[in-house]
Amino acid sequence: MGRKKRSQPSPPRRPTVNRRRRTVLREVLGVFLWAGALYLLLSLLSFHPTDPSFNRYLDPAPPVQNLGGGAGAYLSDALVVFGGAGAYLFPLFLVLFGIALCWGDRFGRGPLAILSGALMLLLSVCGLLGLSLKSDPLFSSQPMSGGILGDLIARGLEGSLNTGGAYLVLGAFLLVSFLLATPLSLGSALSAIRRGWVHFLQYVKDRSPRGAAASSKRRAKNRPSSAGEGGADVAERPDFPDGPIPKKRKASPSAEETELSEPPKRPDGTPGWYRLPALSLLDDPPPLTQSHDEKELRSKGDLLEKKLMDFGIQGQVLQILRGPVITTYEFEPASGIKVSRIMNLSDDLALAMKALSVRILAPVPRKAVVGIEIPNDQREPVCLKEILTSPAFSQGQSKLTIALGKDVSGKPVATDLAQIPHLLIAGATGSGKSVGLNCIICSLLFSATPEEVRLIMIDPKMLELSVYDGIPHLISPVVTDPKKAAVALKWAVAEMERRYRLMAEKGVRGIAHYNQWVKESAADWIPTEGKEEPDSLSQSEIRLPYLHYIVVVIDELADLMMVSSKEVETSLARLAQMARAAGIHLLVATQRPSVDVLTGVIKANFPSRISFQVSSRVDSRTILDSIGAERLLGKGDLLFLPPGTSQLVRVHGAYVSEKEIKRLVDFLKQQQAPTYDESVLRAGTEEGDVEEGEYDEKYEEAVQLVAQTRQASISMIQRRLRIGYNRAARIIEIMEKEGLVGPADGAKPREVYIKREDFF
Repeated sequence: MGRKKRSQPSPPRRPTVNRRRRTVLREVLGVFLWAGALYLLLSLLSFHPTDPSFNRYLDPAPPVQNLGGGAGAYLSDALVVFGGAGAYLFPLFLVLFGIALCWGDRFGRGPLAILSGALMLLLSVCGLLGLSLKSDPLFSSQPMSGGILGDLIARGLEGSLNTGGAYLVLGAFLLVSFLLATPLSLGSALSAIRRGWVHFLQYVKDRSPRGAAASSKRRAKNRPSSAGEGGADVAERPDFPDGPIPKKRKASPSAEETELSEPPKRPDGTPGWYRLPALSLLDDPPPLTQSHDEKELRSKGDLLEKKLMDFGIQGQVLQILRGPVITTYEFEPASGIKVSRIMNLSDDLALAMKALSVRILAPVPRKAVVGIEIPNDQREPVCLKEILTSPAFSQGQSKLTIALGKDVSGKPVATDLAQIPHLLIAGATGSGKSVGLNCIICSLLFSATPEEVRLIMIDPKMLELSVYDGIPHLISPVVTDPKKAAVALKWAVAEMERRYRLMAEKGVRGIAHYNQWVKESAADWIPTEGKEEPDSLSQSEIRLPYLHYIVVVIDELADLMMVSSKEVETSLARLAQMARAAGIHLLVATQRPSVDVLTGVIKANFPSRISFQVSSRVDSRTILDSIGAERLLGKGDLLFLPPGTSQLVRVHGAYVSEKEIKRLVDFLKQQQAPTYDESVLRAGTEEGDVEEGEYDEKYEEAVQLVAQTRQASISMIQRRLRIGYNRAARIIEIMEKEGLVGPADGAKPREVYIKREDFF
């Protein structure tokens, strides 16, 4: 028997340390620039006209008084002659340039922008000094305060534009140079000035006699009866962590306080100015400590062939694909070997290969081979920054592109939530489900502004999603009450129906076509939610609403199904069936993928699913309709079921740490204040429920029933009138308030005060 030929394994290239070397080189250059800036500043501060320089020669030369020595004397004299008092800008330029080299995107400006801004700043400052002062107050021996450069600029502009025009041009250049050379922006500067002015007005108001008296009254009113913290602090502490910040203030806010709570504005004055976060907020992936050995991979392939031969399965390993977590051996069985025989050997192969778990993919799509996935001896970390910088994510056209991780060959995997269009995620405790959900949320926050994507976060566990509370993408505070979660889902259904009415009026079939129609037809297109119906006003009186995408994130579906399963299941089914064209998408996660949580109605409307490691085959079949998830390795190892196919894709999920999430959330909170929609958590009590202040058509019938039977119990009214428990309880409460029945007294029945003669 001839020797079997195998194709050489083609593992992916390993990342190099060139990025780390470039970072170290830039930091070294930055340190030298800062040292040069300090030396230059000392030389300028100790400039003395009697020191030797290019303009004077003394023999014998007197002692040098410059702190920088002879070189500092010559250098400071040259800068003073060239730029006058503007010479002090050169140390500042060196400091800014060093910061740009070391921190790059965190500083907000690159080296080229700083150089351009520094040059414009030097020209404008020297020109202004040349226009304003003809003699230098800092360097008395110099005739020109702006140096040779400032004198040339001042003469040229005065001859062409006169003095007023020269000041105007140089002032504009000065402002533009600050915008280029520093991370400041005109909008943020104006906002800071406005906030400072509002604080000053409030300070003056509090210092006035009337304001001081009002403040003392408020303090006396809010002072607690017992010793402890201040009354204002106690009164403003919310009951739940998901309470919005503006709602903490009980009294109606003043005009100044209203201005403080407004979000930042665009440079043109419209609300919503926003800057996307930089990827520098995420940590760089650690360097690889070990590289794979091709000989070792071949030896494991030979061992795998031998073990399969022991079980009576002949064949050969054609290709070896090494990934960050597992290595896939593509095995071609001999003619006549059934695939089912290989599928049943996963546990035996795990024992023979001394592996934690072995997963067999039979057959591999579009290949006549069987994929045998064996864990690596050492796992390589998959960081979120790697996925976000990859072409798979960065070249995505949608604002709803989400990062998942790397496949078995090490290629980044990303998908478009708009095409999925909903995602069901399951996994046991410790499998990496929460980290994977955080990666999906972070990928949305890195690529979309609050005007493009808004979020509704539901977290009954009050652990995972509460860190995002306060970011500008939220429509409402993070919902932690399961009952309020059902209300929020009902609001999403109502919002979906409202959007469909808007699109039907314009004759478009989806949110993308609607927004394009708005952009092309409206002269004053302003991205806003727009709560007014278009048919209530004329076309010239309304501003056409821009519809942003809405992503509903549910961290633990099981807790919601325990409290209000019917309402939650109905809302999820309607949203999953219809909400795609309206731009509303669902991310639903659970750690208990049982049939009572993932019902048939829910599963039928979630074609795309992700399963992390689960505890049993039953759970794997529940979430994926196939086995395999019970053999995953945990810590982010997942199976992804794309829409429209039954082929599972194994992905090693990306990792994002709590520190990275905190840096991202802090950056987003500084960008913009959240604008909450209070109707989300107040949305309707329709569909059979009646508000307390509204008339219930069953109330009179219930009163007659109580008068006739002389019994006032919720269960009796619920059973006799065939209504829900909540409705029956509300009717009893109304009777008690109207004095028709007595209050509840433990196990004793309520007293009935209604006279039978009044009805019979």
